Amino acid sequence: MNTKTLQFLREKERKRKQVLLQQLGASSVDNLSSILGTHDERKKLKSDKCVDFSNSGGSVNRNSRSRSQSESTHELRRNSSDEISVEHGDTGEEISTYTDSSTFLKGTQSANPHNDYCQHFVDTGQRPQNFIRDVGLADRFEEYPKLKELIKLKDELIASTATPPMYLKTELKDLDFRDLKTKFDVILVEPPLEEYQRSHGVTNMKFWSWDEIMRLSIEDVAAPRSFIFLWCGSSDGLDLGRQCLRKWGFRRCEDICWIKTNAKNPGHSKNLESKAIFQRTKEHCLMGIKGTVRRSTDGDFIHANIDIDLIISEEQEYGSIEKPEEIFHIIEHFCLGRRRLHIFGRDNTIRPGWVTIGPGLTNSNFNGDTYNSYFDSPSGTVTGCTERIESLRPKSPPPKNKNQQQIRSSSVSIRPSGSSMVRPGSGRPPVGSRR
Repeated sequence: MNTKTLQFLREKERKRKQVLLQQLGASSVDNLSSILGTHDERKKLKSDKCVDFSNSGGSVNRNSRSRSQSESTHELRRNSSDEISVEHGDTGEEISTYTDSSTFLKGTQSANPHNDYCQHFVDTGQRPQNFIRDVGLADRFEEYPKLKELIKLKDELIASTATPPMYLKTELKDLDFRDLKTKFDVILVEPPLEEYQRSHGVTNMKFWSWDEIMRLSIEDVAAPRSFIFLWCGSSDGLDLGRQCLRKWGFRRCEDICWIKTNAKNPGHSKNLESKAIFQRTKEHCLMGIKGTVRRSTDGDFIHANIDIDLIISEEQEYGSIEKPEEIFHIIEHFCLGRRRLHIFGRDNTIRPGWVTIGPGLTNSNFNGDTYNSYFDSPSGTVTGCTERIESLRPKSPPPKNKNQQQIRSSSVSIRPSGSSMVRPGSGRPPVGSRR
């Protein structure tokens, strides 16, 4: 083996150990052997030496084997008290419970041995989604410069065309939505669900049932072509939310999922749903569409395929029902309509370009006539689009019917003046010609 090959292998080994140090949280290379469980393997080898073999044929002495196994088991339990918790059941039997997933990582040659995220969650309370990288808005597009430029240009255009923030403190159960005097392109509904009282421990607000939510006359303020986004929790709301969309005149078209991380405060859920089988670490936001909007032909109103249908962010503190701000970015990047309504908003959700209404606000400044005057500008009710954004944004392929029409038109042969036009393959002569 030459010197270059040896140096390459040593450098590769060093990099592999550095990766293991970062992923396992070890302070130095010397601690890797203990983390990967090699000490336990040595103890097991020592215990195996206690097994006696008979001189005739090498058969194992069963009594010595059972005695050595019993001794090795007790030794492992004494020396690994921090990894195995021994409890006694109702009938007196011993129940061993693993408290450290490092015992499952012995002898691996992989650069990422911590692949049992479910066991790691059981042991530490760290959810598997905590280890997904580059989920923040600042880091997500670092490896995609064109998409990063597209997001930057769209954010600048949205900010320059946004209307001043307007808000209205009102009791939604008594509100006639027609008094807003506006038809909105986008409606975001963020109701305080009864589910949050059980799962989030929220007690300082009035909760709404799905029957009460369905009675809201949201259809009165929805434009002929518009979108709605409805936060529906993670249990019964997935079905009942669809019923609300149908009642309001929308068709469900997407489901945005918020995956909650707990890297800052690892642990298990304090409150569990009575009908839940798993610990719920996500919430859903149903998206509905009204009217006819096509990705390939309605580029003046929507820009599809810019964002994804997942939001991965840190879970709010226990007792809070705050939603991630990223839902606003997804909506604004997708729909170019400038008339945006946020129902059940709060003071901390007021933002330019939106009308925020709900009982959780402390003040009001909404005026229907003033708000409608913002759309008398040349841009009208849409943000518009620049040439650079149009060239960068992902586009849907043209419809198949359009391609077929182009093929038919190109197959028609046009003859000089005075001659007739023949349909290819018809076999029929022009009018007035002789056979």
